Amino acid sequence: MAGLGPAIHEETWIPGSSPGMTVKEDEANVANIFGRIERSAWPELLAGLDERGYAVIPGLLSQRECRGVAALYEDETAFRSRVVMARHNFGRGEYKYLRYPLPPLVAELRDALYPALAPFANRWHERLRLEPRFPATLEAYLKRCHAAGQQRPTPLILKYEAGDYNCLHQDLYGELVFPIQATVLLSKPGEDFTGGEFLLVEQRPRMQSKGEVVPLNEGDAVLFAVNYRPVAGTRGDYRVTMRHGVSRLRSGHRFTLGIIFHDAA
Repeated sequence: MAGLGPAIHEETWIPGSSPGMTVKEDEANVANIFGRIERSAWPELLAGLDERGYAVIPGLLSQRECRGVAALYEDETAFRSRVVMARHNFGRGEYKYLRYPLPPLVAELRDALYPALAPFANRWHERLRLEPRFPATLEAYLKRCHAAGQQRPTPLILKYEAGDYNCLHQDLYGELVFPIQATVLLSKPGEDFTGGEFLLVEQRPRMQSKGEVVPLNEGDAVLFAVNYRPVAGTRGDYRVTMRHGVSRLRSGHRFTLGIIFHDAA
């Protein structure tokens, strides 16, 4: 990878591992990810998702892990495609979709988060009388996606500079959609960048839309509804549409990691 020094302790660095870390260090980080996610306050997180459509896992990644994932952006071999937002009226800035095999840290984040979210996603679908139901493991769900023609990986890294922003949108890549996704902030607010707040807007039927800024620190992960979520009403559950985006950066550079569980057609 261009611009990176040799691995320390005379261990070998391989493509897909975190830059600046040895293979052994990277494997240890992967094991720690499962433990961190298992120790997260899931009753409170899921209650937040149900009540507001989002929840924050504080400090899911360390600063070193964040910097390692962000450094991947310069390694073209790690990605399958690059999107310049202005060309498509998506906003300003750019992002790249990672290719399979995913970097170990990204793959394990995806693998570890999915089983904690799948039962909750099934409850959302039950409340909205939607199919399908979601299997217990990411491997089983991705097999379903691939059989339906959705075979391209969707985890991505986004890069913003001063003046950049991301319009409100939904990450839908085919008929199969897992209703929750995650974003991890890889940069430090106030030091690496200013502005660039994570935004959520809820479009409610026959009511005005409701917006919210979700404060994030470096390493925090926000879980949020991909396209819509159920809300309890006087006549039962109804559907509200969710969109997310990023406000304009006033200065600096901002990197984020997006974890989407369904693959793309």
